[in-house]
Amino acid sequence: LDQAAFMRFRRPRDLACLQAPLDIANGNASVISRMFAFEYSALFRGMLPFLARHDLLLPLGGTSNHFRRSVLDEVGAWDPYNVTEDADLGLRLARFGYRAATITRPTLEDAPTDFRTWLPQRTRWFKGWCQTWLVHMREPRRLHRELGGASFLIAQILFLGMVVSSLAHPLLVLGAVFFTAKLAAGATLSTGQSLLLLVDVANVVCGYVSFLLLGWQTLDPPSRRHFWRIVVWTPVYWMMMSVAAWRSVWQLWRKPHLWEKTPHPKAGVAVPHTVTTIGLTRGV
Repeated sequence: LDQAAFMRFRRPRDLACLQAPLDIANGNASVISRMFAFEYSALFRGMLPFLARHDLLLPLGGTSNHFRRSVLDEVGAWDPYNVTEDADLGLRLARFGYRAATITRPTLEDAPTDFRTWLPQRTRWFKGWCQTWLVHMREPRRLHRELGGASFLIAQILFLGMVVSSLAHPLLVLGAVFFTAKLAAGATLSTGQSLLLLVDVANVVCGYVSFLLLGWQTLDPPSRRHFWRIVVWTPVYWMMMSVAAWRSVWQLWRKPHLWEKTPHPKAGVAVPHTVTTIGLTRGV
């Protein structure tokens, strides 16, 4: 058991899990792996530590995690039917009144370097978030009572909002392009069309800016020198995520429990995922 995790578990008994960050070892291998590394930096070095500091719902990620064994047994451990069982477990821990926190010692892993490998993995993530939201929202009032207002809102944003925003993104972009082209051609927009253009542009710009700012804050100085590449490829990457989101909706209907395996070629510096509990080590 990691020494840092061991010392943290000696304190509050409501601390059920310690989430370690995942660092991408091959971030310079391709455009996709670079965007993947940037996204993971924003998630594991930015968003999750923020949520943990404020004792909010922590959707666990597929990296090294340390669990208190008794709590893991109490909440039913991993759901074998959910294809993002880690995120579902994080929500279940919160519903039982337990906290998850973060530590800084990372797990290293190679990211997908091509679209063919990346797409099934991201499809599975979106599908699993949908499964998690659908299962836990069967009784919304009870979920709100057990999580509290703030964590309930986080659950809506992370599990449903991320999928819906990815589904809607190409529609927003197409709407903005269409109405802008009409203006450029000398046409006059109606009040409704002007409002739609404003909403489309605001959503796209705010989405890009928030994504880039969160990731920028977590980058080390050497990585920031190549930040312009992240900016250039962000619109393309978001369109890729939309493809994965629409594919996940189709799979949720036709193949809800299909787990598309992601190949992880052995790398010299990467180490496998581990999930550790007192008395149990589970490789994933």
